[in-house]
Amino acid sequence: MLGWRILISCILVPSLIGLFWLDASSGPKALILLCFCLLAAGRNCYELTGLLRTRNMWPSFSLTLLCSLLTILAGWGHALLSGSDLSGNSLSGSNNLNGLLISLGWICSGITLSFLLLLVREAIVYEEPGRSMESLGCNLLTVFYAGGLLAVTAQFRWFPDTRLAWFAIGSMIISVKCGDIGAYAFGRLWGKRKMAPKLSPGKTWMGFVGALFGSMLGGWLWLQFGGALFDARPVAATLPVVLSYCLCLGIVGLTGDLCESLIKRDVQKKDAAALMPGFGGLLDLLDSPLFAGPVALAWWHFLPPAGIPMP
Repeated sequence: MLGWRILISCILVPSLIGLFWLDASSGPKALILLCFCLLAAGRNCYELTGLLRTRNMWPSFSLTLLCSLLTILAGWGHALLSGSDLSGNSLSGSNNLNGLLISLGWICSGITLSFLLLLVREAIVYEEPGRSMESLGCNLLTVFYAGGLLAVTAQFRWFPDTRLAWFAIGSMIISVKCGDIGAYAFGRLWGKRKMAPKLSPGKTWMGFVGALFGSMLGGWLWLQFGGALFDARPVAATLPVVLSYCLCLGIVGLTGDLCESLIKRDVQKKDAAALMPGFGGLLDLLDSPLFAGPVALAWWHFLPPAGIPMP
C-alpha cells in the first residue's frame, strides 16, 4: 500500500505542476484555477452529502453544490468584477493585506448568502420536528468545507504577491503531502502506540513523528530549491522560519486528517468515496491541504518563509 501511495503521488504531483504552469500562463484572473476549484468543490459536495446522509441528517446535494460554487465564485469577485491591481506587480504590505481582506469579505458574503438560502430551504421543506436543524448543520458544514476552505486557499493566487503564487501554494501542498507520506511510512514501519484509537485506529504516535519529519523535509527542499523553477527566483528565509512554517503545516495537516476521520467515524463509514485506490475519495486526498491552506496563507503574510530578492 505504501508503494501504491507513492506511485499515485508521482502521478498527481506532475499533474499539479502542469496545472500550475497552465494557470500561471492564463493571466491574472486565474480562470483555469477557477475551473479546477469549481470541479473540486462539486466533487467535495457530492462526497460530503453522501457521507452525511444518515440518521436524521438529510443534506441537499443540489443546494449545497449551488452554495459552494457561489462561495468559490465569490473568492474570484475581486478579480472578475473589481478594478484592483492584478497585473502581477508587487504591492506594499499594507495595500496587499487590504486586498486580501477585501477578497475574504467577498467570500464571507458568499457564505452569508448561502446560510440564508439554506435556512430558507429548511423552512420550505419542514414537515416535523427532529430533522431540520440536523440537516441545516450538515448543509452548512458542506458549504464551509467544500467551498469555503477551498476559496480561502485559492487566494494564494494573488496574495501576498502574484509572482509567488504557485511557489507558495506548492510549498503548502508539498509540505502537507510529504507529511502524509511520512506519517504512513513511519506508522507502518515502527508505529505501535495508537494516537487516537477511537477516532482513527491506524494513526500512531510514531506516525505523528513521521508527519512532522516528512513535512519539514519536503517543505524545506521545496523552499530551498524550488525557487529555481520560477521566473521571480524566490529564495528561502532563515532556517528557523522555514522549519517553523513546515512544522506548523505538518501539525495542521495531520489535524485536518483527524477531523475528516471524525466525520467518517461518526457516520460509520470508512472512506468518503471510492474515487482513487489507496486514497478513497477526493475529500480523503484534500483533507490536509484544505485545513493547512488558510493557515499557510496567514504565514506567508505575517512571517513569509521565502521572498523575492531585491534587484
